[in-house]
Amino acid sequence: MSKIKIFCVTNQKKKYLENLGLELVGVGRNNFSKKYINCLSGKNIQYKEKNYSELTFHYWFWKNKLKKHKEDEWIGFCQKRRFFVKKKIRIKNLKMLKDNLLKEIPKKWKNYESLICKPINIDNPKRMKLIKRGWKNILKDPTIFVDKKKQNILLNFDMNHGFGVLDKAINVLGKEDREDFRKFVSKRTRFNPHIMMISKKKILSRWFKNVFDWLFKCEKIFGLKQLKGYDQQRLYAYLAERYLSFWFSKYTKHHECDWVFFEEK
Repeated sequence: MSKIKIFCVTNQKKKYLENLGLELVGVGRNNFSKKYINCLSGKNIQYKEKNYSELTFHYWFWKNKLKKHKEDEWIGFCQKRRFFVKKKIRIKNLKMLKDNLLKEIPKKWKNYESLICKPINIDNPKRMKLIKRGWKNILKDPTIFVDKKKQNILLNFDMNHGFGVLDKAINVLGKEDREDFRKFVSKRTRFNPHIMMISKKKILSRWFKNVFDWLFKCEKIFGLKQLKGYDQQRLYAYLAERYLSFWFSKYTKHHECDWVFFEEK
């Protein structure tokens, strides 16, 4: 088995995180102890944290630390409440989480180049939510209401983060991915969530360059200060989350890995 160095990003100090054996990263306005890596030195976008969320660390890591890692080293990223695990299991307590965290690459996965979260389905929104938030989409195509195949990533993004936002963002994506990604979000009714991945230096470097080149172009359209509320404030994280599903499936031999939600109060 090959060991993984996993970085867990959080905007809050959490005691239970400190007992998991992960590399802890603190982002945002809170003060963190020396147990947490911060993103304040070197090249950083810490001031954009409320819009970029965990990507704040991803950018800092790419610009300042990735080059120091070995080519054959597995490097992973998770979040304060979401973790990669060895198998699908209901985590009831901290001990169960610690015992089941994915910390090594099994031999049976040796031919994979990357690991991403198992997908979530989005093709069955509640009827009232679809009417309330997706009425513009329904006006364009009333069959969306009954055709699950049309309840896709694009519709989901329009409903939750602004009508037409994803389409405008795709317009400034690089030519090599633009139409493929547009087709992807129009055809797929599930995606791999949480901007969590495990891979090696070469692939991570390509991923970070592609995603940040795109997001910085998107900033010229949507800005930072004008993004308000839960649905839009973290817009660049939401865009990256959808792009991750597409990018890792297109450019790598990927495996969809089990993950869990857990938070100790």
